[in-house]
Amino acid sequence: MTTPMNKNSLLVELFVEELPPKALKKLGDAFAGVLRDQLVAQGLADAGAVLTPYASPRRLAAHITHVAERAADKAVSQKLMPVAVGLDASGQPTPALLKRLGALGADASAVPGLKRAMDGKAEALFYESIAKGATLAEGLQKALAEAIAKLPIPKVMSYQLESGCELPGWSSVSFVRPAHGLVALYGDAVVPVEALGLKAGRETHGHRFEAAVDPVVLRDANSYALQLQEEGAVIASFETRRAEIARQLAAAAVKAGGGSVPIEDDALLDEVTALVERPNVLVCSFEREFLEVPQECLILTMKANQKYFPLLDASGKLTNKFLVVSNISPDDASAVIGGNERVVRPRLADAKFFFDQDRKKSLASRVESLGKVVYHNKLGTQGERVERVMRIARGIAEKLGDAALAARATQAAQLAKADLVTDMVGEFPELQGIMGRYYALHDGLDASVADAIEDHYKPRFAGDELPRNTVGLVVALADKLETLVGMFGIGNLPTGDRDPFALRRHALGVIRMLVEKDLPLELTRLVSDARTALDDAIGKTGEFPLHKAAEDVGQVVDFIYDRLAGSLREQGASAQEVEAVLAPRPQRLGEVPKLLAAVRAFAALPAAAALAAANKRIGNILKKAPEADAHVSELLLQEPAEKALHAAMAQVVPAANAQFDAGDYTASLQTLAALREPVDAFFDGVMVNAEQADLRLNRLGLLMSLHAAMNRVAQLERLAV
Repeated sequence: MTTPMNKNSLLVELFVEELPPKALKKLGDAFAGVLRDQLVAQGLADAGAVLTPYASPRRLAAHITHVAERAADKAVSQKLMPVAVGLDASGQPTPALLKRLGALGADASAVPGLKRAMDGKAEALFYESIAKGATLAEGLQKALAEAIAKLPIPKVMSYQLESGCELPGWSSVSFVRPAHGLVALYGDAVVPVEALGLKAGRETHGHRFEAAVDPVVLRDANSYALQLQEEGAVIASFETRRAEIARQLAAAAVKAGGGSVPIEDDALLDEVTALVERPNVLVCSFEREFLEVPQECLILTMKANQKYFPLLDASGKLTNKFLVVSNISPDDASAVIGGNERVVRPRLADAKFFFDQDRKKSLASRVESLGKVVYHNKLGTQGERVERVMRIARGIAEKLGDAALAARATQAAQLAKADLVTDMVGEFPELQGIMGRYYALHDGLDASVADAIEDHYKPRFAGDELPRNTVGLVVALADKLETLVGMFGIGNLPTGDRDPFALRRHALGVIRMLVEKDLPLELTRLVSDARTALDDAIGKTGEFPLHKAAEDVGQVVDFIYDRLAGSLREQGASAQEVEAVLAPRPQRLGEVPKLLAAVRAFAALPAAAALAAANKRIGNILKKAPEADAHVSELLLQEPAEKALHAAMAQVVPAANAQFDAGDYTASLQTLAALREPVDAFFDGVMVNAEQADLRLNRLGLLMSLHAAMNRVAQLERLAV
């Protein structure tokens, strides 16, 4: 076999028209990653080769170190056929064997060198040869085709080629954007590959307006980033460009003064990084009168529509200054600053107009309009949904507090969706709830009601904060429960990775509120009451048939427990610990963290494994003895071991029960651990299934009492290996 030749760095670049900014980073990483993986798979690059991806608005590129000119030759062993088929009785090759060898470029002279080896139960013939390693040009051509084919392109474009093809102006290719250049450099040499109708060269293009030279003629693979920056005025690396923008934003905020800081938004920073090739951050401002509008509106319009970075003061309040990331760096930036200020002014004026107009009508006057907004064609309008949420919220509030809480929760539930029919939310749907709070305060409503209107959407994502007061918790629970039971009621269940109504998120929201706020509410009762409210409301119209209530309630409860189990495992609990805690279906989810802590502490005890195994054994015995009950007669206790167990239980179980009733679950399980020795002795010395019926039933009763005592905190048998 030949050894690989010297290794060098490889640079591949596709020069294209402006790429979709929200997908740029993913495209760049995918293009570079597949190129490297394909070269490694073909033996042309080391597994430890350093990969540097590049992605700018008009290019995807990859720099890979330690790439070989040719892959090493490989020994190849190919199975031909069973010996009985390939050789006749005298050991001569059959026509079938000669034909197979011919297809591999060999002839009868190769027969003596064929290897014999067992293949299953039969002996087979194998042809061993040396496969030439791929050249870099061959391997890169394959890798490039694979990298292009596997790009996670949001939407493919088809366009015609004007040259270098069979039918100029008619032949077409498909890619994310039209490609205009291909660079492939191995060291300082061009690798002769083709892609998208382009032949590789060493020329690329820099900044549209500020490049010092055009085209940029690359000297070698290693000079790519430096030449593009110095001659082309382009920072090719996405990460380097992103870091430079972040640095300039921080510096510009200091320059703006007043202790201001740019708003933190990683998604916006990524998007802006994908829009510029050489960033230049400028400080702009707008009229102070716009600050009368809620800052969420101004921030959203600046971020979403203009890709600006609003500046906040030290207390987190919006200032009248903002930062623009420009793609040009003129000596006099006043025209760029003025242009951006003129562009943002109408946007802010629109927001102010919407805010002023919306406040002319109260939230309460808008509730009727929700009857014209369809929520779901099988669940009615938003107005009908509001009625259901109100009823559910009232029921929850009555369990948690007094009539005042119920009244405020009912009012908040009634108004929670009213801002959906305002001009501001119509323009910026992301502000729903937020604007409802502002308008509620303007209407003079209680602050707890206003806060609940905003907070009833929370938690909106993993790690989001919970509603800030009890009114908000009640309405948020009611809203999420109504969604869950409604969607399950019409059969809209999540499947695989599809969850269009965010039911998993709603379930996790219910879990977080019940657990983190330790609310004294029982899960099954909550779901059942929500379904009753849905049945009563929908039953009045008779237009929207639902599934059977009992089945749906069970499904929703199981769905919530499944989400809880997944959440606990993500937090570090083992599957066995989670199963032990959740198998009894604890109704007060706020108790679950304490139950889990108790189980984890118990599992660490020396007696835990033996007691878990014994508990599992007891459970299996009791399953086969339906006639058993928990009654135990001391007169029927005959064996010393059963007497000892009964005596130990008389001491230990009351103490463990008292600790359980006091909420000290860890101490309760640790107290029960003292039963290990008498339990072991019982199974060693007592025949449970005695022939005498009264003895058998008494012993089963003893085990039933033990089983009940040991499983109050959790199903300990789930801990058994």
